[in-house]
Amino acid sequence: MDLATRLARAGVRTDGAWGSTSTPIYQTAIFEHKRPLVQGQDAYSYSRIGNPTRTVLQDVIADLEGASGALAFSSGMAAITATFYLLQFGDHIIATEGLYGHTFGLIASILQPMGIRATFVDTSNVEKIAAAWTDRTAAVFLEVPSNPLLKAADIRAVAKLCKDRKAKLIVDSTFLTPWCIRPLELGADIVVHSSSKYLAGHNDTISGAVAARSATVMEDLANIQMLTGGMLGPHDAWLTLRGIKTLALRMERCQENAQRIAEWLSGHELVEEVHYPGLPWHPSHATLKAQSTGFGGVVSFTTRTVAAAKAVLNNTKLILLAESLGGTETLVTYPWTQTHGSIPPDERERLGINDRLVRLSVGIEACSDLIEDLRQALAG
Repeated sequence: MDLATRLARAGVRTDGAWGSTSTPIYQTAIFEHKRPLVQGQDAYSYSRIGNPTRTVLQDVIADLEGASGALAFSSGMAAITATFYLLQFGDHIIATEGLYGHTFGLIASILQPMGIRATFVDTSNVEKIAAAWTDRTAAVFLEVPSNPLLKAADIRAVAKLCKDRKAKLIVDSTFLTPWCIRPLELGADIVVHSSSKYLAGHNDTISGAVAARSATVMEDLANIQMLTGGMLGPHDAWLTLRGIKTLALRMERCQENAQRIAEWLSGHELVEEVHYPGLPWHPSHATLKAQSTGFGGVVSFTTRTVAAAKAVLNNTKLILLAESLGGTETLVTYPWTQTHGSIPPDERERLGINDRLVRLSVGIEACSDLIEDLRQALAG
């Protein structure tokens, strides 16, 4: 069945009681057991362990990713944290440099003091990953593409390296979603999402997801989720499920808008550089084109002056100044102080995440209105 059809029908025919076309919200903490009590007889007992609404969402995500299973978490960071709980004291991980600030903070502030070492490299270059390898490397963590400069790793090549050296490959696929790319089919072991973003798609819920190829890894992750309690509530699961139904339409529109805006920004006199892999001259254009059906809806650009960057942040009338992405509304973010503020300033500068960089999450509005809003904002 075509992916667009599977998305549009996410959660349909899952209500065995009354045939509701929308998955019911099981807003309950507990479930009454059948009598007499028989071990393993009841599918649900306590919503931290399992909830029917969440189960439907997890089944949908597993299907979309081609996974053995999936888990829905209370946030993208909860999902990422759960995958890191698979590591042990003394392990070493290699991660994308310049990744999302809170993921960096989790690794630097929590994992490293717990005895898990990390090296951050340009993962768009597989040779740099190989060079950073140690005899304790247990996992490679990729953002594909990276946030906010949108560099893309060759997942197939990195997966082969990890397989040969017996390490897990974890891919944060939030920006592209299964509509564009399916990392597990390219050889990754685990894929994570901040499903607050494109999967839910309406800036009205916080959720995360993890899917894995191996049933054994899924069992380990399910045990971690049960014991740490980072599960998604039933109402948020329903909101995420509802959002998935329109993922194909939203991704097509936002990518079309993002391409046009990136091309327009490339010709603006106040813009020094545009970061969007849909542009033929972007360093990751060919890599992403070879493994993805699209380039996503995020565009970052560096202005020639700090004043020009501040003009965009302060003067847009239609575009909202907000720290997220993937919703129907177009948002503008300042990575220097917002999404990547937890990364040391000198490291941000080295990576190109400077005080002239602006990030757009392009929505589904009429593109002409978005371009006009950027034009008047840059004009000051």
